[in-house]
Amino acid sequence: MNPFIEELRWRGMLQDMTPEIEEHLNKGTASAYLGFDPTADSLHIGHLVGVMTLLHFQRAGHKPFALVGGATGMIGDPSFKSAERNLLDKQTLDHNVSCIQNQLSKFLDFKTNADNKAELVNNYDWMSQFSFLDFIRDVGKHITVNYMMSKDSVKRRLEDGNGLSFTEFSYQLIQGYDFYHLWKNKNCTVQLGGSDQWGNIVTGTELIRRMGGGSAFALTVPLITKADGSKFGKTEGGSVWLDPEKTSPYAFYQFWLNVSDEDASKYIRIFTTLDRETIEALEAEHAQAPHLRSLQKEIAKQVTIMVHSQEDYEMAVKASEILFGKSSTEDLAALDERTFLQVFDGVPQVKIEKSEYSALTSILDLFGEISQGVIFGSKGEARKMIQGGGLSINKEKVADPNASINFELLQGKYLLVQKGKKNYFIVEIV
Repeated sequence: MNPFIEELRWRGMLQDMTPEIEEHLNKGTASAYLGFDPTADSLHIGHLVGVMTLLHFQRAGHKPFALVGGATGMIGDPSFKSAERNLLDKQTLDHNVSCIQNQLSKFLDFKTNADNKAELVNNYDWMSQFSFLDFIRDVGKHITVNYMMSKDSVKRRLEDGNGLSFTEFSYQLIQGYDFYHLWKNKNCTVQLGGSDQWGNIVTGTELIRRMGGGSAFALTVPLITKADGSKFGKTEGGSVWLDPEKTSPYAFYQFWLNVSDEDASKYIRIFTTLDRETIEALEAEHAQAPHLRSLQKEIAKQVTIMVHSQEDYEMAVKASEILFGKSSTEDLAALDERTFLQVFDGVPQVKIEKSEYSALTSILDLFGEISQGVIFGSKGEARKMIQGGGLSINKEKVADPNASINFELLQGKYLLVQKGKKNYFIVEIV
């Protein structure tokens, strides 16, 4: 048994593998690569399964290669896609590749002096040197069309009636050559990937056998789904990205916090580096008091810190507590503007001119005509709510409707009004 394989197995991260791969990995330090499609300038959490596979590979003492498809990204992988994707120009791809490398550096050690230092490679570096005639002469002749058409990803597209362009059809041959190139020049003997990549990966092992007369190995991880069968990593707002400008740390934290109990037990194995004993203890704790969501909280903590930072995690926790009422004015003031607006996304907002705001003589004046009836229909309604102890501004309970307004503006321009337990409003001073 091989430690890396066993690590993937107990974590539920092992789908298929070629024969004799465990024996190969037991011989000493091996090298493996996993490809990333640079069609966006950020990875999303769907990529995290592959990233974690490389992380475990390096932790087991082996050498990981992260391959970004600067060349194949210009084509688009047709595997189990219903239609051809838009092609990207080189300038866009170069930008995307740079962003992806920065994100991968949070998981893989590219700086160690050890033999298993991670390396990032771009297949554009070798594919751009090929002429079309050279490629079909030196590479294409080794793989038959029948072999390529036998792959499920190709057959499905043809059966669906959508067809397959020659550009897409050539993808598996180019990916196969990537494996051959790394095998020949980097002594890379293993390719890792998602289960939908099995056909492309074994094309590479076949190409290595036919072109180089050598052996190579493949291992795939399962595609992750939710317990309800819906697609993992998607929300109403779209993909959950690793880039904080695309998905804020708060929204990222909330995604993991809100996974189901069934999914939490699966995800904590796949998306964290916690050991088996710790995970099983957390599951036992969760089973005793599921309503406390201790499993989800630990996943959200671990993944948010790993992808973003300890500071971003702490900000996300503060933001979550604010939304559910367990917070102070100081916690609210500590939020940056982006997180503040993300937490209260969708709540009604009122804009007030600075001159009008400065002229207010009491808190009650804020809820008259100046707030356009958004918060209260009248001053009388506002007075009754305040006297009943049901109104807070910036998390401070308002006791006197006639008191002067002396609240410190959040981020220099906002007031957060809370009416009852769950109704929030934002007043922006412009």
